[in-house]
Amino acid sequence: MTGDAQTDYAPAWLDRWRGRARRLKREVYTLYLAVRDPRCPWYARLFAGLVVAYAFSPIDLIPDFIPVVGYLDDLILVPLGIAIAIKLIPPQVLHDSRAEAGRVIAAGKPVNRVAAVVIVVIWVALAALVGVLVWRAFR
Repeated sequence: MTGDAQTDYAPAWLDRWRGRARRLKREVYTLYLAVRDPRCPWYARLFAGLVVAYAFSPIDLIPDFIPVVGYLDDLILVPLGIAIAIKLIPPQVLHDSRAEAGRVIAAGKPVNRVAAVVIVVIWVALAALVGVLVWRAFR
């Protein structure tokens, strides 16, 4: 055995998916860093920020408990959003953000509780707004 038991017996397709998931996670963190870079244009910051918020958000457009369809947003929307955001970000900013993301991830997983709180507050505010609109509509 060369590694842990989980990876020694994992099928090749599972290892490929794990690798893709790690790359997606790194790209999302790269986008997070790019959004914070002042050299990034406002429209790229806005779009990349939305992609990062959606990727890190515990709430999905399509709930994951719905068989098959529930994971389609994670398999299609997030990678598509990442691809579009990467096209919007200047190459030097993307390069610098990828390098920083690589350093941070190699040193240990990044933890940003402030970002988590902001995402939860945004979702709660959106839910409250929808609640108010529905209440007004049926009043």
